[in-house]
Amino acid sequence: QVHLVESGGGSVQAGGSLRLSCMTYGYTFRKLRMGWFRQAPGKEREGVAVIDSDGSTTYADSVKGRFTISEGNALNTINLQMYSLKPEDTAMYYCAADELPTDHLLDERWYHYWGQGTQVTISL
Repeated sequence: QVHLVESGGGSVQAGGSLRLSCMTYGYTFRKLRMGWFRQAPGKEREGVAVIDSDGSTTYADSVKGRFTISEGNALNTINLQMYSLKPEDTAMYYCAADELPTDHLLDERWYHYWGQGTQVTISL
């Protein structure tokens, strides 16, 4: 059974930085397409950043230039380095992964595996 486990959330002031990590357990066959999604209270979940199995990255416009997604040292681990955080970045952040290729990289419907989420809170 595949499990994704996020870590690194927390509370910081606007302008600060945080680093999220996601580890995959139970899947060692090949590199997965992995990404970060977030959901703020009262809003739909949205794609934030994705790293495809070939290492290419895709970002939501709202985080370009501030967030960086990268691969970790272990297979199917990823990190999300977040800089210049804003109150509007406050959300539950979820790690997601899938085995199959897609052009819909930031669309949550194309991800089969999900973590439980980690809270990120940005205050003024």
